[in-house]
Amino acid sequence: MVVQVVTQPAQRVAAVSHRGPYQQIGEAFMRLDRIARESGLDKLQGIALVGIFHDNPAVVPADQLRAEAGLVVPAAAALPSSLTEVTIPAGRYARTEHRGPYERLGDTWTRLRDWLPASGHRMRDGASYEQYKNTPAQVAPADLRTDLYLPVE
Repeated sequence: MVVQVVTQPAQRVAAVSHRGPYQQIGEAFMRLDRIARESGLDKLQGIALVGIFHDNPAVVPADQLRAEAGLVVPAAAALPSSLTEVTIPAGRYARTEHRGPYERLGDTWTRLRDWLPASGHRMRDGASYEQYKNTPAQVAPADLRTDLYLPVE
């Protein structure tokens, strides 16, 4: 696994909230897709699909996990009232790429967290997030590419 520490700018996200097991966030992404298509957000230049994860599933009970399915949108974009504006804070993040089905994302997150103690970095407060480089509507599950971002200092 290749991990880079990168500095990310703040990102404005139009989001649908999800509560419960992270593996069940797909329903929130389906709602986000419908709203984005109806409002025209899916046509904006420079948008990116993200999942934002606020809690550590090793510590927080699955039914209490908090997350958002979102689209990174330009600052000037008008958001429909059915979406919540969320900001991914600027800062340093450990980033790695996951290749393959979403069902194996948890394994990549575990390896990224296992990398952390020997890296010389510490996890800082803040949400982790995934940026989806493609989707199951575009490619086969084996060809999915997802960047994982873990906030570090």
